[in-house]
Amino acid sequence: MARRRLAAALRESHDYEDGRCERDENQDGEAGSHGAVRLGAAVQSDARATPSQTRARRARQRLHTDLTGAHGVTTIPRLMSANLPEMLDAWRMVAARRGVEGRLPLSALKRLGESLVDDEGEVRFSIEFRHDALKVPYAELRIETELPLQCQRTLERFVLPVSIEQRLGLIRSEAEEAALPPGYEPLLMPEDGMLRAAELVEDELILAVPVVPVRPDSEPVEREWTDGQAAPDEPERPNPFAALASLKKNPK
Repeated sequence: MARRRLAAALRESHDYEDGRCERDENQDGEAGSHGAVRLGAAVQSDARATPSQTRARRARQRLHTDLTGAHGVTTIPRLMSANLPEMLDAWRMVAARRGVEGRLPLSALKRLGESLVDDEGEVRFSIEFRHDALKVPYAELRIETELPLQCQRTLERFVLPVSIEQRLGLIRSEAEEAALPPGYEPLLMPEDGMLRAAELVEDELILAVPVVPVRPDSEPVEREWTDGQAAPDEPERPNPFAALASLKKNPK
């Protein structure tokens, strides 16, 4: 839970700085107006379509609602792969034993980008929602990517391969954390049960970035640090036993 709290704190800090809340309100207003247009178009389409075409279209809509809930977003081309919803209704997904997979450009992960030297590349991920043998709901998260980092030893760019397999135990309160089986990372769910796939992936990648990135094949720098002044040569000390040796050689 401590890892999750750290990632959540970083996310909240970044959201505050970027003014994300204000943008979300504007986007919600735009989405509402577009939704009204789509609804009117759908009514007109039903009037012209044959009964079989209408049933097929409504079946596709029900499938999308099952995956994303009532407020799901159909496609987010900037963030997600085509046709992959931004918001996931976790409890519906668990009950249906469903999963999603997709790709994200590194350029879309703004919080992670603060630790990278550039945003070239993409992230491949999958999320499977299940119940285990003890009926504990979980999300199995798999991530594959390569992160461009700056080596703190050589100050050069290098690519760090990252492969993550994480089982997230879905809990409704912190009191349920103690009941999770070993190997589960607790994920405290929001009240509405909706998850952002991109945020889950980004949180895990932020936690995977080394505190001090070092290229594996770089050589350690060994140096004797001084105060900038060369130590003066010490004079050779006389041997205290030299006088005794001379007395033995020249007895009186």
